[in-house]
Parts: sequence; structure tokens; C-alpha cells
Amino acid sequence: MPTGKRPHRKGQGRRRIGRTPVAGLCLAVAAALLTSCSTVQGTDAKDAASSSSADGGEGGSGRPNIVHVQTDDLSWNLVRYMPHVQRMQKEGATFSNFFVTDSLCCPSRSTGLTGQYPHNTGVFTNNGDDGGYGAFMKKGNEKKCFAPALQDAGYRTGFMGKYLNGYQPADKNGTSRPYVPKGWDEWAVAGNGYPEFDYDLNENGRVKHYGNEPEDYLTDVLSKKASSFVDKSSGAKKPFMLQINPFTPHSPSTPAPRDKDEYPSLKAPRTEAYDKAATPAPEWQKDLKPLTAKEKRQIDRKFAKRVRSVQAVDKMIGDLQDQLKKKGIADETYFVFGSDNGFHMGEHRLRPGKQTAYDTDINVPLMVTGPAVPAGERIPQMAENTDLNPTFLEMAGVKPPSSVDGSGLTDLLRGKTPEDWRESVLVEHRKGKSKKGDPDAAPRKNHGDPPSYEALRTPESLYVEYAGGDREFYSMKSDPEQLRNRISSLPDDRRDELHDTLKALKSCEGSESCREASRVDE
Repeated sequence: MPTGKRPHRKGQGRRRIGRTPVAGLCLAVAAALLTSCSTVQGTDAKDAASSSSADGGEGGSGRPNIVHVQTDDLSWNLVRYMPHVQRMQKEGATFSNFFVTDSLCCPSRSTGLTGQYPHNTGVFTNNGDDGGYGAFMKKGNEKKCFAPALQDAGYRTGFMGKYLNGYQPADKNGTSRPYVPKGWDEWAVAGNGYPEFDYDLNENGRVKHYGNEPEDYLTDVLSKKASSFVDKSSGAKKPFMLQINPFTPHSPSTPAPRDKDEYPSLKAPRTEAYDKAATPAPEWQKDLKPLTAKEKRQIDRKFAKRVRSVQAVDKMIGDLQDQLKKKGIADETYFVFGSDNGFHMGEHRLRPGKQTAYDTDINVPLMVTGPAVPAGERIPQMAENTDLNPTFLEMAGVKPPSSVDGSGLTDLLRGKTPEDWRESVLVEHRKGKSKKGDPDAAPRKNHGDPPSYEALRTPESLYVEYAGGDREFYSMKSDPEQLRNRISSLPDDRRDELHDTLKALKSCEGSESCREASRVDE
């Protein structure tokens, strides 16, 4: 059992016995099919803005507010140390099968903003021609994000924390002042905020430097700004969408000064996969040596730092939830918690990192509380971060454009499963060239850095195709830790079917196309 002041609580979602039909929140939907976040979609969004005049709570607008807290590199094994996130599990719904399109910051975050797979955003890495903020802008992705449509629908929008790799607060992008993307009423975004101190924030087009005093701790600064945003939005009697992206627990996993001495003897979980190689291992793992005693101690220290660093995020969540309750608008606010990707620490003999197709890296927490969301519900359907964009639009009463690859989660949150719901999810990873300044570069010897690959995750299995021809297949029923690679014993027709589904998903465009491509017989 972990030591420290927090009680031991399981971080996995809870399943209720049976699913009780729950009255759904009546959402206004736009009449015409939307084709982009900032054009036709915006026109219908303005219609939605005038569709409700009901007033609720202190400054309530009659339409739901949305708060999305997206952490950086947070894995499932940290949830047990976050009591306010655990409270969200009790008071709302937990998606137990929520995945990301790539376990890498910029591709994953680009997907969350646009609702599209990397093969449609064109963002595959953190930097270079096919990655980072530069590729995101070059490919025209800003106009695809959910913010302009929500703003057109009458929402007050705010973005705080980490945007995309390569974004710098002082960059003007051809304008006359530090750039703020269209669609955001409030903007407080850092570039290199990983250390949590000594950073710059672009605050609505003006750059402000923060130093090394305790009050400069970035997560706490974001928390205060988030609280101010809620105050202003509720006072204006407008619904709001607030996106908060803390840099924690990403390395160096700096905790708030008040938390620096917590969990002094905590150790990383020793799961069945800890320090064990898959058999047979894919080519890129065959030279990995067992973890040394020194490496295990380093992993334990790093895990404890990660736990300490998320305490400030958990406090921020609790403070915001308390503020919403005091204002009387908690019941009309969707509160969403998640992560851009997971993280492994010794599993499969891999040194701390991400980027793999294993569940440690791609299966991340997603909890939702809010209107008509049943308490303590565990949602097992396959969901992915392509679904975030259309979900936020649906929550606001704005019909998602057909160009998004994902599907809104609002029906699942109300206890309903669409008949044509997806049967698998796609993971796309392209090995980038490590560059100086990339916080996710992993060039160290014996580290384990996967080559490019595509993967297909179903409720029952994981299938991976690596560049160069290597393959992996794991049965989730008999091998949930993904240690016994059964690709060699897989029947040819089954392998062909998985390959065909993966191929179809790799080229899908739009929600209908991607749902159809996800079909697989298991």
C-alpha cells in the first residue's frame, strides 16, 4: 500500500449494477449541417445563442457551462492520490475505455482541439515540418477548433496553461502584438511552463513574466486566473467554456512549494508488467536490459515527484468546484477532467516515458460531472480524444460539423448508446527527429523509443503494425498487462481483418466515415 497522507483509494471507474435511464439535458441543436468550426458552424451557433433565455443560479445563463481540465502526461495510477478527481468519479461518470490518438503531446492536443485524427490534422510530432505549433497553423487547424463556434453561440471562452509544443507567448504570427488565436475571450498561455517557475504568459496579447517566488507557481497562477474567469463570466450572465491545461505532471514534475515534502517514501506501482519484457518482444525492445537497482530507485523518486506535482491540480479542481457551488451554477456546469496522454514507468522494462501503444500510455482518465450525468457511472464504450471537440459543441447545443472524426459523448453520458457506436479506436504514431528543446525527446541509451506505428485498440485486443513490418497482438481478456504477444499464433483471416480495419481507419475522414471504418468482428 502506498505511503503518505492520502488514503489508499482505487483510481479505476466504478460500475453501477444496471443502467437506469436518466432524463437527458435538453440541448438546443443547430438546424443545418456544419462544415467548419468558424464558418457555417458559427452561423448556426448564433442561432443557438438566442434559443434560451432561462436564468439559473448567480449569473446563470440557462445554458450549461463547460470546464475542461487537461493535464500533461497524467496516467491512471495517479488518480488514487487526487481526492477531488475521485470525488468526480463518485458524483459523475468515468470512461474506462478512453484513449488518445497518440501518446505524444502535440498530436494528441491537436486532436482534442479539432476532433480529427493526426492523419487529418497533419500534426504527427512535436516539432519539424510534420509537428508542433508550426504544423498545426500551417495545416489550417485553428479554424477547426471548438472555440470560435462556442463564441458564436454566445459562450464566453477562456484558455489557460499549455497550448501546443512550439508556441511562444511573444510570437506575433504576422500581427502587431503577441498572438491570440481567434475564438478565445480570455487567453493566458505559457510556452516553457514545465519548470512551473520563471516563465512568460501571453495574457490577452500582452506578455508578462513570472519569477521564482512561491506565488509564481504556474498551476496556482492558472487556478487564480480560472477563478477570476468564472467570476467575470457568471457576472455577465453568459455561459462559458473554460479550458485549463496545467503543465503537470510532465517532467520535471515540480510540485507546489507547500507539497514538496509530501509522500517521502512513495514507490512506483509494481504491476505484473513492471520490469518484464513482452514475449516475444518487438524488435525495438529486444535489446532492453532489466531495470537496475539504481533505475528502480530513480523510477520511485520520479513517481513520487509526479504524485506531489498533481496535488496543486487537484486543489485547483476542488477550489473551482467549490466556487461553482457557491455561485449556484455547479448543477448547470459540465466539469471534465482528463490528460493528453499516459505514461509508463518500468512496465515492459521501459524507462520512464510514453509514445507506445500500450495501455499505460494511450488509455487515460476521463471523468465528467454535470447536468443529467448519473453519479458513480462507469461507461465502458470505446471513446477517444477525437470525441472532445464534438462533445463540447453538443453540450452547448451546437451541432458538430461532419468533418470531425469523432462523435459526441453526450448520449453515453445520459445512459444511451447509439446503435452505430464505434467498435475500435486508432492510434497513429510517427517517430520524429529529436530536437533540442523538445521536452519529450528520448535519445538515452536503453530507454526504449518506438519506431513509427499504427495501432488498433478494441475492447478485446491490441493490434500494432510497426514501420518495417514488426507486429504485436495482445488479448485483453487473458492478458490485460499486454505481455504475451500472440501475433504468430493469430489465424491468417483474423490478422487480415485487423489489418483491413486499421487500413480503413488510417484514411477515414469525418465522423460517419470513421465510425464505419472502426467495424471489427470479435
